[in-house]
Parts: sequence; C-alpha cells; structure tokens
Amino acid sequence: MKRAVVLLSGGIDSTTTLAIAIAEDYETYALSFDYGQRHQIETDAARRVANSLGAKEHRIAKIDMRIFGGSALTDDVDVPKQRSETEIAHGIPITYIPARNTIFLAYALALAEVIPAADIFIGVNAIDYSGYPDCRPEYIEAFERMANLATKAAVEGKQHIHIHTPLIRLSKAEIIRRGLDLGVDYSLTSSCYDPSPDGLACGHCDSCLLRLKGFSENGVRDPIAYIG
Repeated sequence: MKRAVVLLSGGIDSTTTLAIAIAEDYETYALSFDYGQRHQIETDAARRVANSLGAKEHRIAKIDMRIFGGSALTDDVDVPKQRSETEIAHGIPITYIPARNTIFLAYALALAEVIPAADIFIGVNAIDYSGYPDCRPEYIEAFERMANLATKAAVEGKQHIHIHTPLIRLSKAEIIRRGLDLGVDYSLTSSCYDPSPDGLACGHCDSCLLRLKGFSENGVRDPIAYIG
C-alpha cells in the first residue's frame, strides 16, 4: 500500500485532505504540531480527526515558535476580528506565522524519508484564504524541487517526493462539499484562531468567517459550537 505523510492541524482543510488521501488508498501517517499556539484545542481536534478517519499513525511534534513571535497566534497580539471579505482577500494578516509551512513541510519531509513515503499531503488553499505566501502554488512547487535535492533517499535515486495539494484551487464551500461527500464529520474539527477556554469558536476571526461562509454556501449548518 502506498504511504503518505499528511499534515494535520484539525481544521477543515487538513481534515478534508486526510480524507482525500485515504480515499486515494494511501496508508496515511498524520503529522501535527504543538508549536506554541494559543491553545491546545487544535491538537485535540487533530487527534479526534486522525482517529475518526483511520490514519495509520498520528504523531504530534513539539516545537516552540513562540521564541520568534511575530504572529497573533504565537505572540501577545490581538487576533483581527470582523474583517470584510475584501480585507481578508488582500494583504498578509498578523495571523500569519513566519515560515510555518516551510517548517512543517521540513518535518514532513524528514518523516517521509524515514517511513519511507514518496508522498506528502498538505491542505493549503489559494482561493478562500488570508493571503499567506506559503499557501501559493509557486511556493509548493519550489519546496518540492528543494525536497528532491535535500534528502539522502532522493539523491540516491530511491525516492522522488511529490507534494499533493488537492485543495489548492477549491473554494471553502467546495472543500466542505468534497469532505461531506467523503463522509467527514466536521463536528470533530476546530478552525478558530481565538476560541474560548472551553473550545467554543469566536465566530468573528478570519478563519471562522471563511468557515461559516463555506457551510452557508452549501446550505448546511456548521456542526461546531460558537460563543453566544
């Protein structure tokens, strides 16, 4: 059976990506990160999702991106709320974490070389997103080129890494529809940048707004709980 490393945050995009990889008959090795984010709700969601969908293995790597800061998700900075669709679509917000996907993909690459696996799945999206530079197709293409220069297995001709981005051209509504078609239970997921201590989504950050819009466009109620 083909093996794949799947980056899993526990949000809608990574959860749908894991479901797609499994549907494509990959034996999936989910990889999540405890990177110093504001809350552990994200890693809890990733555990639930990995168990629900049937990942072969789920690892959580502990790294500390708080030593750099520079983001509302890892530093003492307010999370932007109630931004318009135009504001969300333009500019790079303070919720961007410097070099996060580069770091995450580097870990995925290391795991892929060890398993071994030639395939890495990541749920980046360049349509309904917040302008993050490390979600663009050109970034993924560049990382894939680098990956095939960077490992012993690739240099020895034993492995050719392919980075799969099945959601990159889909809207949030299309992503949710794909997941629903695959039987994903989105009540297990967490997307909010600023949830309450007991895990309720704020409903006002960029991530919540895009999530709610995606469910609304599908005519389906978002199954997670929100504050208020």
